[in-house]
Amino acid sequence: MGTKIKEIRSQIQNSGFTLIELLVVISIIAILATLLIANMNAIRGRARDAARKSDLRNIQTALRLYYNDYGMYPGDYEYKINGCGIGGLRTCEWGGSFASDKNTYMSILPADPSPDRSYTYDRNNTANDLYTLSACLENVSDDRCAGVCSGGIDGCTYLVQP
Repeated sequence: MGTKIKEIRSQIQNSGFTLIELLVVISIIAILATLLIANMNAIRGRARDAARKSDLRNIQTALRLYYNDYGMYPGDYEYKINGCGIGGLRTCEWGGSFASDKNTYMSILPADPSPDRSYTYDRNNTANDLYTLSACLENVSDDRCAGVCSGGIDGCTYLVQP
């Protein structure tokens, strides 16, 4: 009977994990967590880029509606659309409305999803039917990149023109 108790005690004492086994498991979990977090940040950046592209297409549609009403695209002031208010002469703020005295083109003129970035609008002053809308994408490997972003921001420029 004494040897049976010693065997049971021996099995109970040896049934846990060793310190080395625990460290290996914790290391593997840490490596997987690091990979997951890095991947999630890339996915969030691509989602913001998709929102930027969609916003610029919607702004492009609103600009075309403005063109139909006034026969030209709105002017620009400090890279913002200058086509709000009476006669379409006030500067529209990103995140505000895009509305003149005639129509509301966008109830909310989208702003860039990142607070450190901004969309830009630049009308060609020699031709009233040309403009450039741009955004700075986070994914530099995007196939529609047109160069590096200005102002020291990491990313690439995405352009929309009529």
